[in-house]
Amino acid sequence: MGLTMRERKSVIKETANRYRKSSKKEKGRILDEFIQLTQYKRNYAGWILRNYGKEILCRIDGQLLRIVVGAPKRKKKRKRPRRYDDKVLKVLKKLWFLLDYMCGKRLAPALKNILPLLEKLGEIEVDEETRKKLFSISPATIDRLLSAERKRMRIKGRSHTKPGTLLKNKIPIRTFSDWDEKKPGYLEIDLVGHDGGSASGEFAFTLDATDVNSGWTEPWAVKNKARRWVFEALLDIRCKNLPFKLLGIDSDNGGEFINEHLMKYCEREELVFTRSRPYRKNDNCFVEQKNYTVVRKYVGYARFDTEEEVKVMNELYSNLRLLINYYHPSQKLITKTREGSRVKKKYDVAKTPCQRLLESDHIPESTKRFLRSEFEKHNPVELKRNIEKLQAKLYRMAASKGQALREYA
Repeated sequence: MGLTMRERKSVIKETANRYRKSSKKEKGRILDEFIQLTQYKRNYAGWILRNYGKEILCRIDGQLLRIVVGAPKRKKKRKRPRRYDDKVLKVLKKLWFLLDYMCGKRLAPALKNILPLLEKLGEIEVDEETRKKLFSISPATIDRLLSAERKRMRIKGRSHTKPGTLLKNKIPIRTFSDWDEKKPGYLEIDLVGHDGGSASGEFAFTLDATDVNSGWTEPWAVKNKARRWVFEALLDIRCKNLPFKLLGIDSDNGGEFINEHLMKYCEREELVFTRSRPYRKNDNCFVEQKNYTVVRKYVGYARFDTEEEVKVMNELYSNLRLLINYYHPSQKLITKTREGSRVKKKYDVAKTPCQRLLESDHIPESTKRFLRSEFEKHNPVELKRNIEKLQAKLYRMAASKGQALREYA
């Protein structure tokens, strides 16, 4: 069996180096070995060993060219016709901006729902050919087309959790048996502090509540982390915003959650109340992830410590909750397996929290009709505009106090 082209090139390179350094007698022996190994003719074998790596003049197809013997050939790139033209890219950029720069795996499934709605609302005009291309585009192609536009900052916040120790023995640590996570209604809750880098004095917090099953998220700003304001915010979320029945809550070990008032309320309302293990951040992984993608990403890291700022934050959140729950798809982890030193994760197809609730057998038909009407009722472009105006207002309010601001994430 003969040598492959790659093996042949390696042999030529190695032999040529030995050949040029050898005496006349040794060159004859090396040449004999080389011919036996490569099956080249003697004249060609001698020529290539003498000239390997040298620049020579050679006539090819009537043209005199300067080439380097043994240099790898430059592969010509195949030119394929461009399928996704500027029309597709223009619409894709607009939808990507509207959906807050999400990755291709989340954006691709969302196009079939969001594009017809925006056309119906008159926010975008798309011809039939462009629409077909957008509906068939793959997540990898989306990421490739938008790669030049992608920029992201990552800024860390600080923890404001202070332990509530007195009732820890009464409030159980959450286990797999406590919750039926196939049912919507079990919320992870957490507080996000808006201290602007200085924990002195009082400042606003956001109560972040995320449904484990559907990903439905409700943010609510409070003027400080006093138990009274946190409890009232939780009641407002339950009574005014949640489209499904609340079945249970799971919090960290902060005193704003681990208290007699909230515990008795849960007992009276027959709600499951559990807590995470101390210093195990991943126990509340669902809400911890939303602390960045919902709160930090839209409100930033500035200090907010006035009632007017809290009011503007809640106005922003009233628009944001509609945008993320009805129009922003997200993926859920299905399996996680370890293969040697690597962890392999598998996710489902990206869906909005609204879609997950519509597919649930535990949601009554009346609630599903309400969710469908809300989806068609609101304009995601208008919601996005409102959010940007309120973001700018918050930024001006914080800047007027003379503090050094960091960019929105």
